[in-house]
Amino acid sequence: MLVTAAHWWDGTSDAVQSGARILVCDGRIEKVGCDAAASRGVPVLDLGERTILPGLIDCHVHLSEVADTDLTDALSVRTLAALAPLRELLDAGFTTVRDLGGASQEPLAVHLRDAVAAGSIPGPRLLVAPHLISASAGHGDRTSPAAGTTTLGAVADGVDEVIRHVRNDARHRANWIKFAATGGLTSPSDAPDRPTYTQAELDALVGVATDLGLPCAAHAFSDEGIRRAVSAGVRSVEHACLATPDVLELLARSGVYLVPTMHVVDIFLEHLDNDDFWHDKVPESREKLARHADNLRRHGQRVSACTARVAFGTDAGMFPHADNWREFPAMTSAGLTAHRALTSATSIAADLLHRPDLGRIATGATADLIAVPSDPFQDIETLHHVDFVMRTGHIHREP
Repeated sequence: MLVTAAHWWDGTSDAVQSGARILVCDGRIEKVGCDAAASRGVPVLDLGERTILPGLIDCHVHLSEVADTDLTDALSVRTLAALAPLRELLDAGFTTVRDLGGASQEPLAVHLRDAVAAGSIPGPRLLVAPHLISASAGHGDRTSPAAGTTTLGAVADGVDEVIRHVRNDARHRANWIKFAATGGLTSPSDAPDRPTYTQAELDALVGVATDLGLPCAAHAFSDEGIRRAVSAGVRSVEHACLATPDVLELLARSGVYLVPTMHVVDIFLEHLDNDDFWHDKVPESREKLARHADNLRRHGQRVSACTARVAFGTDAGMFPHADNWREFPAMTSAGLTAHRALTSATSIAADLLHRPDLGRIATGATADLIAVPSDPFQDIETLHHVDFVMRTGHIHREP
């Protein structure tokens, strides 16, 4: 198929180009530009005045965290509930997502990944960390003192336990390993400005993951947890909402990707004084947010000023997955350029995921294409209006 449109962007350049001609064959981009001509019998799809972009990538979602489900619901209930977000993400132009564990003892996202890959259900390509590995009283430990039950992630303490949990995730055919290096905002027993694992524990965790060929993503809000995670050898740091400029530059020097999840922070801050928003959340969350609110409000400015490689990630699941496009205006409002925001969800995200065939419109790349009504460099919110989606050469949505 030859796909044409008035404009296109390749995932790396500083501006949109005119005259899109993209020849797709067997799920790959065969030719791009003037040389892309359709042979006799090859269908042509003309998208008119639209702008074609590479399929978008969200590097931080939680498909097992869906509104109207509970941690105690059966796996089948939560699996069915995740089908709608999968479709919403693909409808919105996100052709690849990285699921970083969530409210499930079972490896729910692994099953979803395999079902999408088999063509059984529609959705974006999934790369999965089956569980959030957390210390006791850490971000993934949602133990109820009354019930004495752990309800989120995989709680592991000490070198032997963290190694065992990494190997367990490998047995579940993980693509990634996710762990909490600091506390967070939504957990009851920890603090976002405190580390939760020792350096020895993180060295063992990341070391065995590396031995197994699995890259690591660290939930880390603040400096010491980030330093320890970087020293251990992680590939990405998630959030970093309380990190100082010096530590953000440590990421840049170390070649570690930053996934700053700005929109979800904005949501929490906007609702700080809204009692209804907090009625179903642990009371400690609001207290922690209030304590760190002033620092959190400067998160975007610090990210904008740093030189770390920023990859797009939203924490969708903490809010509706269909709203993850809002990360783009959150980034540009904080001072990131449109180019930095756009590459964060295309070529840079693909590089983070070790998938250089994604996030680019180039000969030989996987044929993930989307189209929007206008130039996203001039109007970033046009990304809310995706109306054409192709994943691996198959059209999922068209005008």
